[in-house]
Amino acid sequence: MALGKIVSVRGQVAEVEFLGDQKPAIHEVLKVTDAPDVQMEVYSSSQVNTFYCVVMTGGEKISRGMKVEMTGELLSIPVGSGVLGRVMNMFGQPIDGKGEIVGSKKSPIFRLAPEYDQVKSTQSIWETGIKIIDMFAPLIRGGKMGLFGGAGVGKTLLLTEMLHNVLLVDGKGAGRVSVFAGVGERVREGQELWEELTTRSILPTVSLVYGTMGENAAVRFLTGLAGLTLVEHFRDEEKKDVLFFMDNVFRFAQAGNELSTIMNTIPSEDGYQATLTSEMAIFHERLVSTSSAAVSAIEAIYIPSDDMLDHGVQSIFPYLDSVVTLSRTVYQEGRLPAIDILTSGSAILNPELVGQKHYDTVIMAQGMLKKSESLERMVALVGEAELSPENQLLYKRVKKLKNYMTQAFFVAEDQTGRKGQYVKVEDTVNDVADILAGKYDQVSEDKFLYIGSAKEIKNG
Repeated sequence: MALGKIVSVRGQVAEVEFLGDQKPAIHEVLKVTDAPDVQMEVYSSSQVNTFYCVVMTGGEKISRGMKVEMTGELLSIPVGSGVLGRVMNMFGQPIDGKGEIVGSKKSPIFRLAPEYDQVKSTQSIWETGIKIIDMFAPLIRGGKMGLFGGAGVGKTLLLTEMLHNVLLVDGKGAGRVSVFAGVGERVREGQELWEELTTRSILPTVSLVYGTMGENAAVRFLTGLAGLTLVEHFRDEEKKDVLFFMDNVFRFAQAGNELSTIMNTIPSEDGYQATLTSEMAIFHERLVSTSSAAVSAIEAIYIPSDDMLDHGVQSIFPYLDSVVTLSRTVYQEGRLPAIDILTSGSAILNPELVGQKHYDTVIMAQGMLKKSESLERMVALVGEAELSPENQLLYKRVKKLKNYMTQAFFVAEDQTGRKGQYVKVEDTVNDVADILAGKYDQVSEDKFLYIGSAKEIKNG
């Protein structure tokens, strides 16, 4: 067995020297002879005979001069039906207090993406029951959706509501499973999600992998890849459609940046690691649908300092089919979900796929919202009464539209006291068309706040 020696330790990265002819492979797991519980993963070569290794566990136990053994193994986690209903870390170890996780087999977390001829794309809407998303940025079955937002504007809440709706309402008993990867987020949020899934009886169809913000950068980075491994098993081996959720993709990119900094890699001009683009490509190219089954992904993306032009955020855009942007301004106005309609959209929004009425209504609504933006500045300066009658009508209709797009969530019932509602996309399209056509001109805009269908106003 080939032995190496630790020559330096910097945070969660150890530099290991192998002087013999036998060298470790990239991503191979190494073990320290005098501390068997310490695990390291070969990340890259630093010189001819030395390698940067990410210390995943027991970093406080290692020091220069310690002997290291090659194992010939890659980091693997249990996969199969045994992981459903369970919460694990990226080593496949249980963190839900329910005992050992027994999978049908173990699978390495570093894998190649499917070949080009294996990839299969389909274009159809996956209804979420959330009015503003189904109307303006529909989720594509087998596609990827990004939920962009700064701190505290409701990304995790929206992600959890979508998970609840598509599994409980649309996916119950449909032979579909879900994988949730929590990367770099709060422990409290992970606990609340687990409790919500348990209460709603959804947990048996969901597998959760957590690497919270308290973990080191290596664990956070690898947690995202562990989630992909679970997805690939369900897709390729069990032929099941998979819904993949990740909170948060920016933290995945950030963890890679931290590792790159420790390894003295020269950053790109914007301060991120030079390998950011390839890391995002490798990650998203594994999240594809094949002839075996479909994979749909919903990803939360944190926007640092509310700067959409941040390179870490921009690196995710090319892989998304639908974009939902959460706005702090909308949040402060008390309209939830706090989605900015004009900066959200979907590649599937065309007449052939969503229908002519849906498409025409969206185009009309976006046009009126754009005109209303300039009117809002005028109203702030001189008041609504100074607008022309035509502009006053448009301004009021847009306010009703914005209020109609608010919605009570099932997963927030305890916090808001409002009963959650699932609204069919057909009802949403018809209601928006009626609002824009003036059918509700005699109804005050406050009547549209946190309702389901507009039929509630008639009944009220």
